[in-house]
Amino acid sequence: MQTVTNAPIARHFEAGMLSRAMAAQGRRSCGVGSVRVLEKDEELFAEGDPAVFFYRVAEGVIRTSKLLSDGRRQIDAFHFPGDVFGVEAGDEHRFSAEAATAATVIAYRRRDLDELHFDETFSREVLDAMMHALERAQRHMLLLGRKSAIEKIATFLVDMAERLDGDDAIELPMSRLDIADHLGLTIETVSRSLTELERKGIIHVPASRRTIVLRDKAALARLNG
Repeated sequence: MQTVTNAPIARHFEAGMLSRAMAAQGRRSCGVGSVRVLEKDEELFAEGDPAVFFYRVAEGVIRTSKLLSDGRRQIDAFHFPGDVFGVEAGDEHRFSAEAATAATVIAYRRRDLDELHFDETFSREVLDAMMHALERAQRHMLLLGRKSAIEKIATFLVDMAERLDGDDAIELPMSRLDIADHLGLTIETVSRSLTELERKGIIHVPASRRTIVLRDKAALARLNG
């Protein structure tokens, strides 16, 4: 049996290998955690579900969101490989979680948290991941309240470039609707903002529309503030 508690996730699950190995089973014990393989848009948990587990992304991208009283969706975060999510102070999940792409996650029972202190490396990794998630949540709160549409898009692209290895050409794993619901914009505003940034020569949007080429990172950084 393969364990995940003594080293970062990336050392244990090479891209594609875990999905192929687990596709037939969907779930299997994996050390103190268990593996879940999700198809694109498949729900992992819903808002209000008992928070029995917390999760770490092994492959793909998970989005967490809340349905507002007027029916709109607010995506609070996109979780990439290595990210921890679903840790709750109460007994229920405050957000829903779905696979933004085909994804694999490791599920850990909350009751096992007391046992994780025996593995210093893993517990430190979980704590570091949670602190990074908190930092991103704080930045997202400021983004929603204080920035224009163009500034929101610039901030989002800078963040994605950092999280996707900092390449000049980034392949966005989420749809424009997801981006809009994350930034508190309409999909039309997202498209207009990207077009405006392209017109100014700051980015280039190839025909694929999921790929964004960052032509002027300094200008993006200035808009990011």
